[in-house]
Amino acid sequence: MAVATVMPLPLEAWKPLRKKPLPAGRPREWYVSHNRHLKAMRLAIALLDSGVYTASGADDETIRATARDLDIRPPSDTTCRMVRSLIRSAH
Repeated sequence: MAVATVMPLPLEAWKPLRKKPLPAGRPREWYVSHNRHLKAMRLAIALLDSGVYTASGADDETIRATARDLDIRPPSDTTCRMVRSLIRSAH
């Protein structure tokens, strides 16, 4: 019978990654879309961590309240739809 053991990760694994500058020369829409995706991912992770596991539980007000708790600017309706899409695809 095989026994699984859980090995703790070294502390270095929990350090935040060093931010790299975004590539220059892209159209403005690319940067807007990229930053919107990052914001939606941060909000989706925070909602999942707080116990919101379904897209129906993540209405616009819940998402915006989570953004306030994280000191993130209020997301647009488009970003709220992206958050729900990410939560939906997580399951």
